[in-house]
Amino acid sequence: MAKKSTDKKSKDTTPPTAKATRLPLTAKATVRAQAARAIRDKVPRAAHSAWEPPADRADPVSILTGQDAARLQWLVPVRHERMSESSFSFFRGGAAIMAADLAHTPTTGLHTQVCGDAHLANFGTYASPERRQVFDVNDFDETLTGPWEWDLKRLVTSFVLAGKDNGFPNEVGRDAAVAAAASYRRAMTDMAHLGAMDVWYYSIDMTRLKTVMPSKASKKEFDKSLAKARSKTSQRALGKLTETVDGKLQIRNDPPLLERLTDLSKKVPQSDTDDLNQAVRGSFAQYAASLSDSRRELLGRFEVVDIALKVVGVGSVGTRCMIVLLTGVDNGEPLILQIKEAMSSVLEEYLPASSYPHHGQRVVEGRRLMQASSDIFLGWSSIQVPGKKDQMSEFYWRQFHDMKGSADVAAMTPDQLTGYANLCGGTLAHSHARAGDSIAIAAYLGDSDTFDNALGDFAVAYAAQNDEDYAAFTEAITSGRIEAADPVQ
Repeated sequence: MAKKSTDKKSKDTTPPTAKATRLPLTAKATVRAQAARAIRDKVPRAAHSAWEPPADRADPVSILTGQDAARLQWLVPVRHERMSESSFSFFRGGAAIMAADLAHTPTTGLHTQVCGDAHLANFGTYASPERRQVFDVNDFDETLTGPWEWDLKRLVTSFVLAGKDNGFPNEVGRDAAVAAAASYRRAMTDMAHLGAMDVWYYSIDMTRLKTVMPSKASKKEFDKSLAKARSKTSQRALGKLTETVDGKLQIRNDPPLLERLTDLSKKVPQSDTDDLNQAVRGSFAQYAASLSDSRRELLGRFEVVDIALKVVGVGSVGTRCMIVLLTGVDNGEPLILQIKEAMSSVLEEYLPASSYPHHGQRVVEGRRLMQASSDIFLGWSSIQVPGKKDQMSEFYWRQFHDMKGSADVAAMTPDQLTGYANLCGGTLAHSHARAGDSIAIAAYLGDSDTFDNALGDFAVAYAAQNDEDYAAFTEAITSGRIEAADPVQ
């Protein structure tokens, strides 16, 4: 494929860093930069363009069914149905497949904290502790210390697949992929010349982001999206997710996507649902202990009212994900927390295990390290698995919704997709710079578009691989090898 750069074609919609505060490199930093540039001799930047499946490549369907074994079995068909909607939906749920494949691709050996599932749908807006809306990576179930290239390769591939989903040719998707890689490279270079404190405090708030919107129409649509995200609070969710029965507030049943634990007896023994209900309530003190003293004091002003299983996302379907309804002990103020089961990262089979003994803590600490602002109620706990006295499941807790918003990728034009790629690429660079060696990574990437175009070629090649895997997956459903639920209306 002919190589081309989008640097001149597309506007860089990543808000600029504070270039006025750029600092010269010290002697030690200069040595690290030289060593990183020398890595190009062993791992040329152009080498990242290649994707060839290894001869012993694992069956992608078997990788997914291997994950299914640890999930709630009555929800596994729902997971398969969601993944079967499109090749991009399959990609979103197939982080384990790509992790296995990335282990066979060239890496520089420069590691940082990685998201582990950095596709474009895992970026979005949410509320900072100061109640500002910020934009950042927002999913860390697979986070681990690992090669920065793995996150970026997953991100650029997602743009090719999203473009296909929108009916765009590969050329459009490749342009977006190159734009994401170029934005990552430019932002990493900026970060390499900022002071550590500037990097740490840098964030993309909505006021700054609006300044780079390309037109009045874009700014108007942007304002509408922000207003919608701002409305996503516990108070707003109260009307949609709860009801009053016999004078008591409780979560509203909406099976199979939302079911109170006390009403799950049709699927599992009553004793198991009672045990899970009590186990979650019993773990609340353990969760509170994982918070700072100030946050624990705030949480103590609420009490647990009800708990329900809630199906979320694509890749998470079948894991034990719950929402907990709390109300203020003084005035009934609502607070809704989400509990998500934290399993082993899909990267752990190919990288050293996390330094944290608890997977919930792994997710929480990875999020705190990579995000410029994090939820004040992030914490973790362990909950005993009903019917299995010797088995504990690990969870992390956070606020539910809390001004969360995401881009409507399906409605994007080619130019908008490329603009969003710019934004996501630069944002990922900041997350990696907070946790890793931005000087070394920037030195390896350099100033040319060699790496950007290599990532564009990789994205197109791996998107084709994903399409083949998706075809195998849908065939497995058609043949009855795996079961998919009917679409939920």
